[in-house]
Amino acid sequence: MAQQMNRRTFFGTAAASGLAAGGLWSAAVQGAEASKTVVAGVMGMSRGRSLAASFATQPGVVIKYVCDPEQSRADSAAKMLEGMAAKTPQVVSDFRRILDDVEVDVLICAAPNHWHAPATILACAANKHVYVEKPCSHNPYEGELMVQAARKYKRAVQMGAQRRSSPGTIEAMQKLHEGIIGRVYLVRSWYNNLRASIGTGKATAVPAGLDYDLWQGPAPRTPYVDNRIPYNWHWFWHWGNGELGNNGVHALDLCRWGLGVDFPTRVTSSGGRYRWEDDQETPDTHTVCLEFEGRRQITWEGLSCNKHDGKFVTFYGENGALALEGNGTYTVFDAQDKEVGKFGTSSVGDNEHIVNLLDAIRNDQPLALNAEIAEGHKSTLLCHLGNIAHRTGRTLNCDAANGHIVGDDEAMQLWRREYEPGWEPKL
Repeated sequence: MAQQMNRRTFFGTAAASGLAAGGLWSAAVQGAEASKTVVAGVMGMSRGRSLAASFATQPGVVIKYVCDPEQSRADSAAKMLEGMAAKTPQVVSDFRRILDDVEVDVLICAAPNHWHAPATILACAANKHVYVEKPCSHNPYEGELMVQAARKYKRAVQMGAQRRSSPGTIEAMQKLHEGIIGRVYLVRSWYNNLRASIGTGKATAVPAGLDYDLWQGPAPRTPYVDNRIPYNWHWFWHWGNGELGNNGVHALDLCRWGLGVDFPTRVTSSGGRYRWEDDQETPDTHTVCLEFEGRRQITWEGLSCNKHDGKFVTFYGENGALALEGNGTYTVFDAQDKEVGKFGTSSVGDNEHIVNLLDAIRNDQPLALNAEIAEGHKSTLLCHLGNIAHRTGRTLNCDAANGHIVGDDEAMQLWRREYEPGWEPKL
């Protein structure tokens, strides 16, 4: 960027670019209020509980079903929604009941990761739109099928990467693409938490009120162990994708967006289960490096058991840097690392993301989504490749056209999984 960067320059170009994201949000809400009712069913009453409440408060949205294989969770969610909706939702344990209802327009899938793709594909085939939580798939093959299903059935499929709809984040991305720090060549990202040990589980009887067979769904059957449900399944490859898929996907999605890249050419990984000795299979200390054509790179560092640092995403360019927070605010630095200023609007983007999906449904524009499934798959694939590199202990060379692993048949065995007979996802 030839001209000197300062606060006046930044604000002038922002105004000229029409970055009034708040105005776009207001217009979207007004449009939603004047449009047809959207009927929804929500699957998975952990994260889905919050999503159900958020959807229920949108104008013209009816939550007709809440679904969970654990009866108490579904009942609790229905009771919570009593005061938010005109009608108390029906409680079901099997999400296929939702798909059978011709009145339902959209399935909101917040079940565990191994359910995301199979449920989405079945929903598209049943003529339902989908809001699917991140990561959009359990493995790369599923992500590819999800894109195909959305195209075949012409359905709107939005991944829950809500920062794609955050006004401040949208503004930051536009400024990056306009060259506020020059050519961007490196993006670094982080996730920090202080998770306790999951201990050593014991095989026990399935708790009353839990349909464990239905909870497992497409995953091959395993005995019930007492330290995996309701949350610790994240740390087992059979159902989850570790911290990289659980939280890293949020940052990597923004890294890829800001850098303007799709599929990597090389992926490396290091780390392991360093803090605790317990049943967890996925790393709690994990560093992933993804290289792209055009001399560009993304790194992600996950610390599940140490809170120090806590950065989110920082972009490095030829004329400075841009540090983006998870709430959409960001700080710009010049080439001498002098702070130019703090900018952006504080909003993670949850409501805006929902309205974006509702508008796409009401306007019959299934591709008019901020986190449309093709983009969701590309970002989720970065997590899958990082995990495959970790599990094989090898550098992965990838096809820049589609992300497929080149010259390593063993690594490509992890491109997909085995399924419980009868549950194989297909178009």
